Amino acid sequence: MARILAETNFIWRRLGASLLGLALMSSLSGCAWWSVKERELALRPSPGRPVAYAEDGVGLRAGDQRFLQPVLSEDGRSQLLALWWLPHPDPAAPTLLYLHGTLRSLYGNLPKIEALRDAGFAIVAVDYRGWGDSTPIIPSEASINADVRMAWAEMLKRQADPSKRVVFGHSMGGAVAVTLASSLQQGADYGALVLESTFTRLPDVAAEAGTLGKIGAAITRLEFDSLAKIGRVDAPLLMLHGTADTTVPVVLGRRLRDAAPKASNCWIEFPEGSHSRLHSEFPQQYQQALRTLIRSIQLGAPWPDECRTVSPQTLVTPQP
Repeated sequence: MARILAETNFIWRRLGASLLGLALMSSLSGCAWWSVKERELALRPSPGRPVAYAEDGVGLRAGDQRFLQPVLSEDGRSQLLALWWLPHPDPAAPTLLYLHGTLRSLYGNLPKIEALRDAGFAIVAVDYRGWGDSTPIIPSEASINADVRMAWAEMLKRQADPSKRVVFGHSMGGAVAVTLASSLQQGADYGALVLESTFTRLPDVAAEAGTLGKIGAAITRLEFDSLAKIGRVDAPLLMLHGTADTTVPVVLGRRLRDAAPKASNCWIEFPEGSHSRLHSEFPQQYQQALRTLIRSIQLGAPWPDECRTVSPQTLVTPQP
């Protein structure tokens, strides 16, 4: 796990060390090659299924569906987008759109997805092109955002009540969640936004990796700029971040929190919490935060005062 959590910083250090030489090469041969290579290294698409899920139906409950949706690439080629529909036993449950981060496909995110379903949500989830069962491509910010829009259209089919639609993003998925939510209207389109281990801008993540990372941050064309969009989010906002996150340092989550509208913002820090395992390190607190969100949606009420005043001292240490 430590290796996985440190991998993003390693990638950005490696990018910073090689960017200057690659920039010179690309200046001679055009920038298209470097654009592809940078996206491949930073976004880390992972097409295909893990061996444990090779057989269709593994990991599904009764009524769960995995299916492929046709989609056109920017140059008009026919491609496929993998979507999951995981209903909740309670047909009146709110529905959550799950947007994952880099590296892991939905298969690798299944424990977190199930924790969200156990908290009380039905789930619509998407593997952007480049991940999982979707067409294997080198993704871009534009292709990921286009895939999120397709997933949002599926969300509208599955949940008719706008107040019961919740957008959830983890890490990079939080950035595309902010992009989506910033174009929606609370009440008319959706009810709430949840961000877990999310950053301000992708170059800021690179800059936190040290001197070489700062070089990468200065040269990269990748943005995923939540900082410029978070102020347009008008729905209740739940933000979760671990203080021991070595992939997206908590300082970046705090900066994004400070830029978000204060009236509807609930920020919870998990002491010594990691980047991807808050759901298993703090199962009780994780579930409690999500169920509080569900209650606020059901009541049409703002965040309760106790959520606004949560501090690391009120949370217990992680479970082993």
